[in-house]
This record gives sequence, C-alpha cells and structure tokens, in this order.
Amino acid sequence: TSHQGGYSHDAVVHALQKCGIRHIDTAKRYGCESLLQKAIKESGVKREDLWITTKLWHSDYGYENTKKACLESCERLGVEYLDLYLIHWPDAHVPGKSNREVRAETWRAMEELYEKGLCRSIGVSNFLIRHLEQLKEDCVITPHVNQVEYHPFQRPQELVDYCRSRDIVFEGYCPLAKGEALTHPSVIQLAKKYGRTPAQICIRWSIQNGIVTIPKSTKAERIQENCKVFDFTIAEDDVDILNGMHDGRHVSWDPSLIV
Repeated sequence: TSHQGGYSHDAVVHALQKCGIRHIDTAKRYGCESLLQKAIKESGVKREDLWITTKLWHSDYGYENTKKACLESCERLGVEYLDLYLIHWPDAHVPGKSNREVRAETWRAMEELYEKGLCRSIGVSNFLIRHLEQLKEDCVITPHVNQVEYHPFQRPQELVDYCRSRDIVFEGYCPLAKGEALTHPSVIQLAKKYGRTPAQICIRWSIQNGIVTIPKSTKAERIQENCKVFDFTIAEDDVDILNGMHDGRHVSWDPSLIV
C-alpha cells in the first residue's frame, strides 16, 4: 500500500487469497492500517503466515513517541506484534534538535521494541550511507532492513553494497519507477524478447540483482502479473542493459539533501 495511488480492499484480499502473497508493506503515513485489518480478517490467512511491515512517520519520532506510535499501529492493524517496523524517513523536523540526535533517540526506542518482541525485526527506509554510519556510532543494534527506491533509473549500487557488507537486507520500492520504466525502449524490447510484460521485466531484473522487491498495485490482474516472475531468468547481458539505464532520477522522495 502507499500514500499515493489509493487503497483497494479487494486487491489486498485477492493478493492474499489468490496470489499467495504474504508480505504486506504499509505505513502510518499511508492512512490504511485499520483498513488492512479488515482485509486480513476477510482473507482468512493466519497472522503467523503473514509478514507485516509498517513504518514510523516523523511526527512520531523521539523515544516515548516511537513506543506509543508502534502500539497504535499494532492496534490499527489488529495485531499483537509487527514482523518489521521501519523509521520511514531520515529527516526528523524537530525544532532545536539535530536530525542525528532525533534518529538516535528514535532508534533506541526501536531497539527496545525489538528486545521486547513487539517488533520481530527493525529497520529504516530511505537512509543513505551517512545516516546508517551515524546510527552505527550512536546505537547498538544494526538495522535489519533498509527500504529504498530501486528501479532501472535509480540503482544506488554503492548503498546496496554497503548494506550487504553490514548484513542489512536491501528492500527496493517503486520497481516500475511509477510506470516511467514501462515505456522505455530497452524495457519494451526485452519484454518482447522474453514474451513478458515490461513490469515483469523490471521486477525480475530487481530480484536478479538480489533486491527484496516490493511492487504495488490496486488492480487484481496487475498483482497476478507482478507475481509471475519466478519462471524465467533474464540473461546477464540483458541485465547489464537494464543496469545501464541508471540516470539517478527519483520518482519518490530524494533523501540526498538530508543531513
């Protein structure tokens, strides 16, 4: 789910019941946690079979606020624990305090939520190397995950390599670049070559690059299409073509200006 592009109850139920999807990625910012509770119930899928990720928005940063916000997210989702809880964004917007200070204080609360078992794993989103390096100096537990924009136009390889070197799982969102990648001639050409859709080429490319890939759709047929990416492999030369499309553009937020 996301804060743009709407929410579809039927799409979530379809994904869980018909496509075998078990990873739900949401956030307080998206405003649909309580709606997801209804969809999960209707799907009939057991809680222990799901992987539920939600995210802490900057209005709730800080030690006490973070702990409170986590409990509120759990309540809205109708769950007793989260599989993964992420700090959504590196900018804190707290007057009189540096971003670094607030991130460290917030992360200490995340560590506590992890130790108590309320969050089975904890991580960050949109963090760059410098943000992760600061956390390393200021805190104890290394984030389990960093969820970052990743698609053929935005392939931050240095950040991917850094995360791997520290055993931080790299998750990629916006794998289709909000549709921009689907009309690129190279993607269209490869889709024809492999008898696939442009979306399937982008998702498969991301997976082959070792990225935990998070596509989003509110349409049942698109969700189905996005899942059919495990029965073919893109040749290395063609992966190189897609890797070569990187031009640094963001289709989502750009964290590079945040200290």
